[in-house]
Amino acid sequence: MNGASLYNQVQGTAHNTTSEVERHLPLVKKIAYHLKGRLPDSVFVEDLIQAGVIGLIEAIQKFSADQGASFETYAGIRIRGAMLDEIRKGDWTPRSVHRKSRAVSEAIHQVESRVGREARDSEVAEQMGISLADYHHILLDTSSAQLMSIDEPESDSLSEGQIDGHAPSPLALLAEGGFKLKLTELIDQLPERERLVMALYYDEELNLKEIGQVLDVSESRVSQIHSQAIKRLRSRLSDWL
Repeated sequence: MNGASLYNQVQGTAHNTTSEVERHLPLVKKIAYHLKGRLPDSVFVEDLIQAGVIGLIEAIQKFSADQGASFETYAGIRIRGAMLDEIRKGDWTPRSVHRKSRAVSEAIHQVESRVGREARDSEVAEQMGISLADYHHILLDTSSAQLMSIDEPESDSLSEGQIDGHAPSPLALLAEGGFKLKLTELIDQLPERERLVMALYYDEELNLKEIGQVLDVSESRVSQIHSQAIKRLRSRLSDWL
């Protein structure tokens, strides 16, 4: 191949990539604004969009139709992963918050294994050796760390960027039928209010304030319910995660 032909091929590839980025930019913005609704003010949506575009470009370059997923699904994983990596670089969530989150999931698992039903707030608090008020405070503290909730691994060794590595993230595992079926089954088994919050948040894409208006409760109470639902799911998905 001569120099002119190589140059034309490179130019054509760059043009196609730019065209694809422009076509899928609304997806990047949608994911960025949806994420931003769960993050502190220190995280700017512009930074999320910028990181998401990088993830989108990687998806365009690496996507293969024989992977068994649509491009939008694959790109969504990469875009979210790039945004989460950008957030992690900011290191705004103390490790103690992640430890508390894991402690709640473990306490829920222990209670439910013992009583054979959903763990009540008071039972989880007793299992952790803290007051009910302190337990609710932990739920609020850790809710902001649930970046993508069930999509986001709490282990320091897992990240969205490991889609091509040896340890796929829970979000990447969503593409596997077994995990998705199990997750759907467990969501259906959540207490009614937690199940409703999950549906409004993920299916209807309402924010916490809007869900509070639907349920006639405060935004902070919705945050508690959502946080507890995620931790309950994590405790029941321990074999997967």
